[in-house]
Amino acid sequence: MPERTSFHEDQDLVSPLLRAVKTRGEERQKLCIDDMLQRHCGEFGVWQLRHFVLTSLAWALEAFHTMVMIFADREPAWTCVSSRGCSVSSTSVCGLDPGSWEWTGGQGSSTAAEWGLVCENKYKVGLVQALFFGGCMIGAGVFGHLSDSFLGRKGSLTVVCILNAVFGCLTALSPGFWAYALLRLLTGFSTGGVGLCAFVLATEPVGPTKRGVAGMSTFYFFSTGIALLSGIAYIFQSWRSLYIASSLPSVLFVVLVIPFLSESPRWYLVRGKINEAMEVMCAIAKSNGNHLPDGVVLGLDEETNENSTDTESYKEELSTKQAISGSLIDVIRLPITRFRLFLAVVINFLCSVVYYGLSLNVVNLETNLYLSVLLNAVAEMPAYTLTAVLLDRFGRKPLAIGTLWFSGFFCLLGTLVKSNGIWMIVRMVCGVLGIFGMAGTYNLLFIYTTELFPTVVRNAALGCATQAAQMGAILAPFVVVLGGVLPFAVFGACGITGGILAFYLPETLNQPLYDTMTGMEDAEKALKE
Repeated sequence: MPERTSFHEDQDLVSPLLRAVKTRGEERQKLCIDDMLQRHCGEFGVWQLRHFVLTSLAWALEAFHTMVMIFADREPAWTCVSSRGCSVSSTSVCGLDPGSWEWTGGQGSSTAAEWGLVCENKYKVGLVQALFFGGCMIGAGVFGHLSDSFLGRKGSLTVVCILNAVFGCLTALSPGFWAYALLRLLTGFSTGGVGLCAFVLATEPVGPTKRGVAGMSTFYFFSTGIALLSGIAYIFQSWRSLYIASSLPSVLFVVLVIPFLSESPRWYLVRGKINEAMEVMCAIAKSNGNHLPDGVVLGLDEETNENSTDTESYKEELSTKQAISGSLIDVIRLPITRFRLFLAVVINFLCSVVYYGLSLNVVNLETNLYLSVLLNAVAEMPAYTLTAVLLDRFGRKPLAIGTLWFSGFFCLLGTLVKSNGIWMIVRMVCGVLGIFGMAGTYNLLFIYTTELFPTVVRNAALGCATQAAQMGAILAPFVVVLGGVLPFAVFGACGITGGILAFYLPETLNQPLYDTMTGMEDAEKALKE
């Protein structure tokens, strides 16, 4: 009777994964995931396309929860109801007699109208925005670690989507401003994990030569989410109904999409779940119309240096395989990853200051709020297309430097332009071009940061970089209030500085995604020899 293996018992004896295990002494070839994708499974076939699209839908959910504040916290239009103490020529309700004016659409149209967040209380709107991004900063770090450890990529994405739905609906029931602020902080906490978990889960099963374009394409879903939100906000004019309408899609995602997603085979591999990783790789090969040969098995980076292993050794390894985990401490301990993390954090911070700052600082469309948000979302898409096209032609590093300097140049040019007459249009164009360049950088940095770190610490490092970006988002409004040419000067300096720092990053084009810290360290040593 054949000897049984230590996992899945009878099923494994007939499974194509272990068909060749039955013969004692038979040799097996170990391949890392990138090699297996390139040689046998396919780098971006039907399986990866379906998985990528379904997973990336979560980016639209992040856009809903992030940008809903534009509509919910807006200061609506107002009209005079009495000629005494109110003038239609007034630019603000501040100073008008109480009862001489009223909000268009009623007090329920926005939080500013319901709780009087205008005049001396206007700072509270900015406070809520800062709290939301502060929550994002905390959540990115927490869920970045959890998705690298026991919770996994898919598990973490499930949790953050459930929390988003719960906190979003509770926000609609806020009895007062401070309850609202607390719930926005909690929503930010869960939202901070959505993008990074979805990004890593969507791109890790993609082969190395296709990963760049795939990673760059995720932000289309974010921009599409913003565009859809403008339509949802137009339909639901009340801020409370808007929060419910923008939160329910998270429930639909958990129920209708997540059950059809697969966990990352890279996470399975580093957690010691080799059979589960092999099952995913076989599913990828089958869906893509390819065949995974018998005797080919997955191995970590340092293990694939061995050409082959016999069946008995492989079965013993499967029964004794231990999970490999890592944290930011491991990133900081290794000089290579420590320097990369420092650069990634600073560049993400600078990029975020410019991106969110220019978004708040530029008033370029004299139309209603809903149309302005829609057009701004659509305007970012050409930047994503251009960077995706150029990504694999010029590489990550030159493109990062180029987009940062492009944005910084036009921001600095904006400081030299006057703010009256036709020059106002010129300054507006400078701001739009600055956003165009930085939108491309923002997109690029996700795929770049992902490729700089091995699987065991990838989400933790990406979460740290995302935290830095959220800190930049918190500080951006304070730069905007400086007024005059100072914001453009700050944004220009951030763009130029970010480009200089990018010079010190390594090129990752067509390089493998390493699984462990040891694998990356060994590869770097081999390159230097």
